[in-house]
Amino acid sequence: MIAFDSLGTRSMSTYIATKSTSILIDPGSALGPRRYGLPPHPIEYEKLKEHKERISDMARESDIIVVTHYHYDHIPRPGEDISWLSRKKILIKDPHHNINYSQRMRAGIFLENLKKVDADVEVVDGRELVFGGCRLAFSEPLQHGNDSRLGYVLQVMVHEAGETVIHTSDVEGIVVEEQARFIISNMPQIVVCDGPMTYMLGDKYSKEDLKKSMRNLKKIIKKTGVETLILDHHLARDRDWRIKLKDFLEEVRDMVEIKTAASYMGLPEQSLESMRDTLWKLYKVGEED
Repeated sequence: MIAFDSLGTRSMSTYIATKSTSILIDPGSALGPRRYGLPPHPIEYEKLKEHKERISDMARESDIIVVTHYHYDHIPRPGEDISWLSRKKILIKDPHHNINYSQRMRAGIFLENLKKVDADVEVVDGRELVFGGCRLAFSEPLQHGNDSRLGYVLQVMVHEAGETVIHTSDVEGIVVEEQARFIISNMPQIVVCDGPMTYMLGDKYSKEDLKKSMRNLKKIIKKTGVETLILDHHLARDRDWRIKLKDFLEEVRDMVEIKTAASYMGLPEQSLESMRDTLWKLYKVGEED
């Protein structure tokens, strides 16, 4: 895990090394512009700088870069130096089909910048590719959470030597049946999932969405026998997520190991966005730590 919300910034940037190849999924990181009516704290900006440096470092070491969609917590922003993507093999979501207006515009800018660094770009929606003994499979475009107006994303499956990892991208915790179907069909040992999006519960994420997410996650656990379920990204923006998911966590605790990206890596959770109000109270700008 390179950069995730439980590690301090909005991101799902993931590095997977197999015997045959190395893959970096979603080379972007960002901060929420406003939370609790407050802008990002300087501590968050420090973490963002750290994560962007880690992403660029790991990208240089990676054979393959995957872009699941075009939100700025998943790709670099315009104006950022992307020389670290020079001549890289980059597997992308189709920038022209099954995409909303804002992502189409962002994709166009990103692709123009990739041309400048001679990146080797390939559209992979619904495809399977083999690199040595490693097989990569990509879902058909799936709805970004509970609202198609937010566009579509690709889920990513990495398989080698009998081990399978799936990265869900932004599905907001599997609220749509099609999102669950790709995961179940590939029988993973590890799933890296981005939700549910409980911090928006009652606003852009309904109680019914949460019920659907819990139902689909339980179905995945029971049908695949997944060993480790990493829940992060949108979920980690809610400091009370364990309370809201209490019944689910209790029900599945003997079936699967539930982790955040931070706890999976053996690190303390630093969900800085969820702590933003506390950060501003404890660490005033200009004061010593």
